[in-house]
Amino acid sequence: MYSAEIKPAPTRRQAPSKASPGELLTRWNPGDAPAQWHRVLTLLADISLFIGTRPLWAQAASHRLLVAAIVSLCYASILVTGVLTLVVRRGRSLARLDLCVLLTALTLVVCGLVMSHQGSDESILTTQAAHEFLAGHQVYDRPWPWLFGHGVALTATMNGGYDFTYGYPPLALMLTTPLLWVGHGSAAATMVSTGALIAGAVFMWRKLPVPWRSAATLTWLGLGLLPTYARLGYPAILACALLIPVVMGWPRMGGGGRGDIARAACLGAACAAQQLPWFLAPFLLAGVYALRRGDLGARAAAIAVGRIVGIAATTWLLINAYFIVSEPRAWLSGIALPLTQDADIHGQGLVGISLYFTDGSDRLNWYAHASLLLAAGLLALFVLFVRRLGPAATVLPWCAFYVATRSQDGYYLLMTPLWVAAAITAPWQSFRTAWQPRPAFLRGPHRRGARMAAVALLLAPTAAAVSLAATGSPPLRMQVVDARRTAETVTGLSIGVTNLGAAALSPHFTVTTGQGLSRYWSVASGPATLAGHAFGRYELRPPEGKFQLPRAGVRMRLRAVSASPMTLSSTDLHFTPSQP
Repeated sequence: MYSAEIKPAPTRRQAPSKASPGELLTRWNPGDAPAQWHRVLTLLADISLFIGTRPLWAQAASHRLLVAAIVSLCYASILVTGVLTLVVRRGRSLARLDLCVLLTALTLVVCGLVMSHQGSDESILTTQAAHEFLAGHQVYDRPWPWLFGHGVALTATMNGGYDFTYGYPPLALMLTTPLLWVGHGSAAATMVSTGALIAGAVFMWRKLPVPWRSAATLTWLGLGLLPTYARLGYPAILACALLIPVVMGWPRMGGGGRGDIARAACLGAACAAQQLPWFLAPFLLAGVYALRRGDLGARAAAIAVGRIVGIAATTWLLINAYFIVSEPRAWLSGIALPLTQDADIHGQGLVGISLYFTDGSDRLNWYAHASLLLAAGLLALFVLFVRRLGPAATVLPWCAFYVATRSQDGYYLLMTPLWVAAAITAPWQSFRTAWQPRPAFLRGPHRRGARMAAVALLLAPTAAAVSLAATGSPPLRMQVVDARRTAETVTGLSIGVTNLGAAALSPHFTVTTGQGLSRYWSVASGPATLAGHAFGRYELRPPEGKFQLPRAGVRMRLRAVSASPMTLSSTDLHFTPSQP
């Protein structure tokens, strides 16, 4: 049997515990019978390997019979492991089955990479940046439009164009450079991200307590989620793998020693791989300060956090040094690109109100303001109530993206291994003695009501910003005057556009039949800028010369966007293939 033992709370000004992981220690005797929850966790990890395996086998069976045979053996492994998981009687035996599940998952990941390594726009850009870096050419703020099209996704911007430049910190491209010889296309970039996936999974599996190890397999390699992103070459996979050593038992950070140095260096490297760790770092640093101040006092806590920041910043600067020296302005513009490029609105968050449920808004910028306000509000709440919110440090940062102009779910799920790692190795008991600032109004006789008021006050600006954005009205009224079409396609539209507001707008048009915004239609004639309260007539042409009409019942919308101010106007179109 397994039992959980909670260590006694450390007294004030006592060095932080070196226990691993966290303060919740799990006793595990390999000779005892395994707990039922351990069996279920192993079984769930085993079952998760079924997801996506059949399409992999079907793809391999047509032209790579060796891979198909290996996948078939993985099916056998999944089935046999499932049976043994439920019948073994010793913890040691179940631990070996955990290893079997991990090895099966790794085999499937490698098979998936062999069958699909073409990548995506992310890997193509990384590979091209690696080629330019190897040749000594400029990498950042340099467009490569020829890489796109032919099925490669485009990042549209609200100014009617597309972003063809590299917009990530340089670690991924630097790791890709030595592997450019391995194959054509973006194979090198996909190998880097898949290698990071495997390394992150193995490291987390090895460092977790034995009964919890299958959680690493389930999160990293199962469910068909992260392996797909790795095969697409997302730098965020590399960043997540580097963050795993940071968040594993992160309440122990700040105690000094080689562990702190390694964690800080990994944090700096993660920030040099992709921008998402930038949002996590303030929460971790605030948590470390609160924990160490509760143990050692304010001065020692400040020194500990300063030491971590110094090592992380040094690591980050060393990785970026070549680009800081060779192309400083382009480098700075490139790594800040996701925050400044004004990409088109997209995602599953609250921006969908303006994109799908209303006809648009003339205050879309307030979604971006709401995202910043929510990030700041959550960080303030984290500091005020770190004893309660400390275990959620790896989840809170991503909540801000839910109200952003781009709120796609990749921002959440790409970092989910961090959620699991922290849940197991940083339980709530680790934060019992953390320091919390207590202003006078939070210490009075009505402190419960004061705390609720503090939460409401810190989140109110976000609610106000979202309300402003969602209740905005579309600034343009659009009406189709004429349509050049056949029974199945549209080859051009003539539309009349009235600017209902006082601000001059530079509209860019598209027709959508699904989520997000489609490629922009070209403007054959019409004013580039439409003055306030003015009317203009526009002749529009589809990007491929013709637009295929959807089947009956599919919603088709004409949309107009502008970048400054950021606005969206939409109106439904009622063409169907059956009409003459």
